[in-house]
Amino acid sequence: MTTTVPNFNPVQASLWLTLCGRALDNRLSRPILGDNIADEVVRMVEFDYEKLHIPTSSAIYIAHRAKKLDEIAQRFIARHPNAVGLDLGAGLDSRAHRIAPPPTVDWYDIDFPEVVGARRQLLPQDANPHDIGADVTESAWLDALPADRPVVMVADGLIAFLSEEEMRIMVSRIIDHFPSGEIAFNGYSKFAVWAQKRFAGAESIKAVTKFPGFDDPRYPERWHPKLKLVREILCTREPEVAEFPLGLRLMNHLTAPSTAVSRRGNVVLHYSF
Repeated sequence: MTTTVPNFNPVQASLWLTLCGRALDNRLSRPILGDNIADEVVRMVEFDYEKLHIPTSSAIYIAHRAKKLDEIAQRFIARHPNAVGLDLGAGLDSRAHRIAPPPTVDWYDIDFPEVVGARRQLLPQDANPHDIGADVTESAWLDALPADRPVVMVADGLIAFLSEEEMRIMVSRIIDHFPSGEIAFNGYSKFAVWAQKRFAGAESIKAVTKFPGFDDPRYPERWHPKLKLVREILCTREPEVAEFPLGLRLMNHLTAPSTAVSRRGNVVLHYSF
């Protein structure tokens, strides 16, 4: 039985790109993330993912960066079992199901009200995350969150749809609300932003991308005096590359020695405060 979902606006509809990327990765013989729920949702709504023109390489990269963000959240929660978790611009991602935080953790998935409505309709409700329907660039959604516990915030793809000023203000509000924590998101170099606007696989989002990109992983430290780089994760150098199809594996091995070239591709940035 097919499930009908709302007609999303162009920014909200960007969730299909990452959802379908994770679903396509799950259908590979050796998936990187293995997100069964993403695959089930795509089949449930009978979404025509072929119209997004997602090549296998992009699906793998989407899954790979999701796995790196999962790992950051998991490690933080292991050290802080009373933490607050935030997935900003969560879309139809079931991250909380993948990382399985303990009941002592309060996990919040934040996205537009229309997207949260679809999450409640399509995703399993047996985990412990809380959904908040809000525009992440506004401040009111933070009022409902605890302010006396450490936080781990992840955002997968969100930064592309914010201006630098919107990203700076959002990050600053989170830092000012919580006593300590970590923040992680996928990075966009200036080249990556340029390429995204010309790459057929990003056709569905290039009209709504706003972020200008940056090449120095320490650049976001300018957004708030407490924000400090923990690690720049150049995915070309991560162990999962060994599981890539041969051609993609060779390409990553060739580019891995060069930091500048690796920054043009799949990067996850990890900060603390």
